[in-house]
Amino acid sequence: MPEQIQRRKLYQEVLERLMNRIHQGEFPAGSQLPSERDLMEQYGVGRPAVREALQAMERSGFVEIAHGERARVVDPTAERLIAQIAAGAQHLLRTKPDMLQHLKEARVFLETSTARMAAARATPEQIERLRQTVTVHRASMVDLGEFIERDMAFHREIADISGNPIFPSIVESLFRWASEFYTPMVRAPGAEELTLAEHTRIVDAIAAGDGDAAAEAMRVHLVRANELYRRLGQQ
Repeated sequence: MPEQIQRRKLYQEVLERLMNRIHQGEFPAGSQLPSERDLMEQYGVGRPAVREALQAMERSGFVEIAHGERARVVDPTAERLIAQIAAGAQHLLRTKPDMLQHLKEARVFLETSTARMAAARATPEQIERLRQTVTVHRASMVDLGEFIERDMAFHREIADISGNPIFPSIVESLFRWASEFYTPMVRAPGAEELTLAEHTRIVDAIAAGDGDAAAEAMRVHLVRANELYRRLGQQ
């Protein structure tokens, strides 16, 4: 049986044409799209179709719309791509608690790999920066919010050594999506010192160029943290 042609809304036609023009380079990153009035004239449609198309593009992260200004094409980055799914991911975690365990498992899988890669690729300068990150992290123990941020920065920096810009973005996102579930528990007695000691072991393994040891130190760190947060949450 022949497949029926689906009827499309006007704004979808406008959206498709604008996206084609962006992909073809007519509107590079940072440039502004034509005004709403110009788009209405170009496509022969009313203002609602144009506005709905632009709003859909904004929701998808293709353009930014400031009040009173024309839509501006954004520079596509891994951070922007992942940020687009942040709200949906956090909603999923809040409404389906079992998904948190899947997220933790994914984080262990990813970060043991980035630790192994860091051991193979880290320069002396990058290793020194990691050690400095641990030092700054220790100094932040008086401020819970700062401690959490420095914790995230450490994990992101290891992923950054891979040279793949997608990895640090994903690592940071996984960290932030799960952090609201364990942030209130981080002040457990000894938890901060244990975290810093484990971070130091990870850096030492990376500095030694030992990928297996770096991956195992990261695995132990993340699994220990996951188990601590689970037990504290049951108290």
